[in-house]
Amino acid sequence: MKIEVWSDYVCPFCYIGKRELENALDKTGFKDQVEVVFKGYQLSPESKDTSDESMYEVVAKKYGTTVEQAKIQSQGIIARAKELGLDYDYDHLKPANTFKAHRLAKYAATKGLGAEMSERLLRAYFIEAKEIGLTDTLVELAAEVGIERKDAEEILANGSFADDVLRDIQEAAQIGVRGVPFFVLNGKYAISGAQPNEVFEKAIQQVAEEENLRPTLKMMGQDGQGICTDDHCDF
Repeated sequence: MKIEVWSDYVCPFCYIGKRELENALDKTGFKDQVEVVFKGYQLSPESKDTSDESMYEVVAKKYGTTVEQAKIQSQGIIARAKELGLDYDYDHLKPANTFKAHRLAKYAATKGLGAEMSERLLRAYFIEAKEIGLTDTLVELAAEVGIERKDAEEILANGSFADDVLRDIQEAAQIGVRGVPFFVLNGKYAISGAQPNEVFEKAIQQVAEEENLRPTLKMMGQDGQGICTDDHCDF
């Protein structure tokens, strides 16, 4: 089973949706039989790499409200994230341009570290309030997931993987993506937004049935205790 995920690293519902998907895969038992591919998307491509504005100020301007109203409106997002074990630090979030972060994630994927890089970027932004639009920050995060600093620096400096990110964005437009997160299962079923866990579970089970996949058994307790094999018994 293949699940493609369009998301942006400054999208609060993208991290929530990612965790809902992961929980659903774990609950249904298909986690080890699914290839999750992260696709690039930019909600605010015009944003600068860093900014002195707070996220509350940005939201207030966007929706024509006050900073205090923006803080109140954000509480629902913060509460839902917390239910999933994600402690968002909205008070210290700043807007950032994510194009370099997406390019870095594309490179990480070629090294088998795409999932780790995407998780680290989301955690760095929403929980640690790091400025993920800055090269120095991105190099540090890349090193933490196992990417050589010099390789990360070179990728970010020479513009590599820009075309890959732009292709993702173009593909999103072609299939009608108007917001993120957006999930496509086996190129056939789509889930828009950070839906409740049950929605993901139902979709995963539907595709699994069509693919004749069987869930992986979960071991309860400790392996090997009170069991007999062909040549001995463990007590």
